[in-house]
Amino acid sequence: MIQNTDCIFNDLLPSADPQRVLLHNEVHARTSQRIHLPALVIYVAVISNDITLEQECEHLRDLPGQEAIMIEDLQQRNFLRLRLQGYTLRWERHTEFTSYTLVQHVPEGAQLGAIDPELLSSLALPEGWLAGIPGKTFAAIKLVMVHGDLNRSEETLKSARNWFGERPVVASLVGRNSHSLVVTDFMLRDTGFERMLVVAPPETSETRTGRVAQRLLEIETYRLMALRGLPVAKQLDPVLANSEQQLAGITAQLENQAVSEQELLDRLISLAVRIERATIEHMNRFTATHAYDKMVTQRIAELREKAIPGTQIIGEFMSHRLSPAIAKVESTAQRMASLSERIMQTSALLRTRVNILTEAQNQQLLEKLTRGQELQLKLQRTVEGLSIAAISYYVISLLLYLTKAGKAAGLPIHPELVTGVMIPIVLLLVWYIIRRIHDKFLKSD
Repeated sequence: MIQNTDCIFNDLLPSADPQRVLLHNEVHARTSQRIHLPALVIYVAVISNDITLEQECEHLRDLPGQEAIMIEDLQQRNFLRLRLQGYTLRWERHTEFTSYTLVQHVPEGAQLGAIDPELLSSLALPEGWLAGIPGKTFAAIKLVMVHGDLNRSEETLKSARNWFGERPVVASLVGRNSHSLVVTDFMLRDTGFERMLVVAPPETSETRTGRVAQRLLEIETYRLMALRGLPVAKQLDPVLANSEQQLAGITAQLENQAVSEQELLDRLISLAVRIERATIEHMNRFTATHAYDKMVTQRIAELREKAIPGTQIIGEFMSHRLSPAIAKVESTAQRMASLSERIMQTSALLRTRVNILTEAQNQQLLEKLTRGQELQLKLQRTVEGLSIAAISYYVISLLLYLTKAGKAAGLPIHPELVTGVMIPIVLLLVWYIIRRIHDKFLKSD
C-alpha cells in the first residue's frame, strides 16, 4: 500500500530512497498473531546458520496446498504466515535461528481441569513434518491458552498445577489490569518440549492473547539464545587461567637480565596471538549473549507481572537462574579484554627495555666512533706534518737544482747558501698552503 501511494504522489515529493518502503514497513513485519481461545500453540526454533532459504522453502512446500510457495516470498521479509485448514503456521527467519509457530484448537482432553494432558497426538500438521524441519532444535514449547476465572486466581492456579502434573511451577498475573494468568515450569520433558499455560477471561481480545503468547515465546527463545555463550565461557576458563599465569611469568622475568629479550618477545607474541584468536572466535557470541539478555529483560518488563501469594513470578525466576549465567559470560568477556590490554602493557614494557638496551649500545658505539675519530684526527695531523716536510724537501731540492743550473749558466750565486736561506720560507709557505686547503674543506662540510 505504501509503495502504491508513493507512486501516486510521485509528483509531490522528491524521488524516494531505495530503502524507504522496506524500512517503513519494518515495524509491521512481524506483528502479533490474533489467537482465538482456546488454542494450542506449538513453537519450534532451530539453529539455521547452515540452512539455506531454499531448504526451508522446500520444507514449507510439503504442507497441503502450499506447492506454489516461492523463494522470493521468504526473501522479501523473512516472515510468512500460512492459513491452512484448521490451523495457521507462522515462519520467521532471524539472524541465527528460524522459528515455526503452529496455532490450532486445543484437544478436548487438554482443558484447564485436565491432569498432565497429552498434546502432541492431535497435531494438525502432516505426520513427520515437524521432525523434518531443517536445522537443529534449541527451543520447543507447547503453549495452551484457555478461558478461566481470574477473580479466583488461587483456585485457577491450583487447577493449573494439576495441568502440569503437580510439578513446581512459576506463575504470575500479567498485564496492567491482570488480564491473564501465566503458568510454566521451565521443564524439558521426554518429548523434547516445554509447557506453558495461559488462562484468560472470555472477554479477552484475540489481539491481546496473541501479544501475550508472542512475549512468552520470545522470553524463552531469547533466554536459550543468551545461554549459548555460557558453555563457551566455561570452555575458555582454563585457557584464560593458563594465559594469565604465562603473562605473570613473562612480566616477572622482565626484571631478570639473564633472560634474553628475543625469548621474552617470542613468548609474548605467542600469548598475544592465542588471546586475539580467542577474542575473534568468541567475542561475537558474548556480544550476542548481552543483546539477547537485554531482550529477555525487556519482554519480561512488558508482561507487567503481579505475584500470586506463595508462587514465584517469571521475572524473579529469571533473575535468580539466568543472571548468574549472564554474569559469567560478561565476566569472561571482560577477562579476555583485560588480558589483551595487559599483554599490550607488558609488550610496551618489553619495548622500553629493548629501547633502553639499544640506546646503551648506541652510546657505546658512539663513544668508540668518537675515540676512532680522535685517533684519526691525530693521525691526520701527523700525516700533515710529514706531508709538509716531504713537500718542502722536494721544493727545496728543486730550488737547489735550479740555483746550480743558474751557477752553471754563469750567474754569481752560491746554490747551497741560497737553498739554506729558502728553507724556512719554503716550510712556511707549504704549511700555509696546506692549512688553507684544510680550512676550505672544513668550511665546505
